[in-house]
Amino acid sequence: MPTIQIESDQLLNAALQMPEEEFQRFVTRLFTLKAHERTPALSERESELLTGINQGLSSADARRMKELIGKRQSFTLTENELQELTRLTDESERLNVERLKHLLELAQLRGVTLDEVMNQLHIRPAAL
Repeated sequence: MPTIQIESDQLLNAALQMPEEEFQRFVTRLFTLKAHERTPALSERESELLTGINQGLSSADARRMKELIGKRQSFTLTENELQELTRLTDESERLNVERLKHLLELAQLRGVTLDEVMNQLHIRPAAL
């Protein structure tokens, strides 16, 4: 694409002559381009890692696990429910291990510590 030199006043005058709808598209595109210029793009691997970091139990499984934990605490858990809770707990722990692996790799890619990458992503350690 060829480039041209244009003074900012000329650009403003040209923009003011645009029909309203075209002007709005121009302004929106201008702001979008400026935002992309200011925001560093993520590499493909960083995007993959962030996707992995955000993986967790489905909301239905998380609700069910919470329900089963409540039943366990009230001593009303059946044997089948205990097996289901064990399965959900194992899956949750597996996902947490994968999440930690992704966080560690992301920290390494960015050349920062695990704590720093967690701060960047606003991730807080789980309470014990």
